[in-house]
This record gives sequence, C-alpha cells and structure tokens, in this order.
Amino acid sequence: MCRSIKTLRPPAIPEEATEEDIRAAALQFVRKVSGFRAPAAHNQEVFDRAVDEIAAATARLMDGLEVRGAAVRTP
Repeated sequence: MCRSIKTLRPPAIPEEATEEDIRAAALQFVRKVSGFRAPAAHNQEVFDRAVDEIAAATARLMDGLEVRGAAVRTP
C-alpha cells in the first residue's frame, strides 16, 4: 500500500475531494505501480495517460460512493 495516498472522503478530509486531491492520489498510485517517480521522456505520454485515466476513475468512484451514517455534524 502506498502510504502517501490519503483517503479522499470525509471524515478523513473535512470536505469533498478536489480535482487536485484526486490527481495527486492518481499520480502517487502510478508512481508506486510503475516504480518511477518521474518517467523517462519516452514513457512520459503513457505515464500521463495512466494518471489521467486513474484520476477519472477515482472521480467517478467518489461521485458514486454512498457513505452511510456519515452525516455532517454541526457544533
């Protein structure tokens, strides 16, 4: 498990995940599974495409999740 990928839903974060949060998690995932922190020039396109696809899939996942019992509390 890549420990630097954070949970992107409340209560782990107080608000909905931003596009930037989702992209950062996707980038960390691609870095972890590829073994490259930054790809060589000849791999840049496929690396970037993977980040885009994973970010899109993550956004769809976050939009579709129903978290039961996670009502927002007001003080």
